[in-house]
Amino acid sequence: MSRRNVLITGCSSGIGLALAVKMAKDEERRFKVYATMRNLAKKEPLEEAVGRRLGKTLEIKQLDVCDEQSIKTCVNSIPDRRIDVLVSNAGMGLIGPIECQTIDEMKTVMDTNFFGLVRLLKEILPDMKKRKSGHIVIISSVMGIQGILFNDVYAASKFAVEGFCESLAIQALKFKLQLSLIEPGPVITEFERKVFEDGMKMDLSAADKETAEMFTNIYLKNYKQIFQSLGQSAEDVAEHTIKVILAENPPFRHQTNTLYTPMTTLKYADPNGDLPIDIFYKMVFHHDKIFSASLNFIKLLRWRSRKSFDLGKPSQ
Repeated sequence: MSRRNVLITGCSSGIGLALAVKMAKDEERRFKVYATMRNLAKKEPLEEAVGRRLGKTLEIKQLDVCDEQSIKTCVNSIPDRRIDVLVSNAGMGLIGPIECQTIDEMKTVMDTNFFGLVRLLKEILPDMKKRKSGHIVIISSVMGIQGILFNDVYAASKFAVEGFCESLAIQALKFKLQLSLIEPGPVITEFERKVFEDGMKMDLSAADKETAEMFTNIYLKNYKQIFQSLGQSAEDVAEHTIKVILAENPPFRHQTNTLYTPMTTLKYADPNGDLPIDIFYKMVFHHDKIFSASLNFIKLLRWRSRKSFDLGKPSQ
């Protein structure tokens, strides 16, 4: 198998950084990685992590998914504009009561998480179609399937991504292109730490007292425990992503965290859609002690979900 050109967005930290490093250090040298980030001043952690592979199996480039010219300049700098695998990873989060968020903040989330992907594909998809070859990999979220309390806008951005990709996947088949959605649950990264810190600093004066207390005393109070119980490392998600990329028949959807899968399964168990909402409501407001105890129990089972996935033999 010839070496594949892989363009990854959002590589300054988290999943993007972990994925870029793992692919660049692949023992079989199956990938040439173009690791991109909006601000090149943040490239040092990636340079240190990739070590001697820098400039050989990995190059760092500037790319802002919210800037069409930035995307075009980056793609044009790649020999023959050939991108065999696109990993759309750049994203941002937003939590809290919607009455405490500005419309501009919401637009920024949509502009990055959804329109960022669209901009990438408008530039890269035509070349893939001409070659009738390419794999589009999107780091989505289980929140693109199941909305979670106080993640209204973030979930909306991921629902948009999932619907967009479901539609595009049909067309992609005609051009022999592959499209895969990677759907992590909670991931312990700088991304999540910043989202939590922003939530802690949020001005809640526009919310009623009950909503403000709900966000502070229920959501934020349990945030860290949820991540300690259900959270994956960025390296674990990167490993899942590489297996999807190497699979002979890569799946359209792949959830990286088997501990979270039962929660998303609820979505499909009731055609009316009432069941998951009712269960989440009762877990949060009526059975909070049981919920907390369950999280502690899950922490003991986390090892069972790690590296227990098989996507068949890799492509040749």
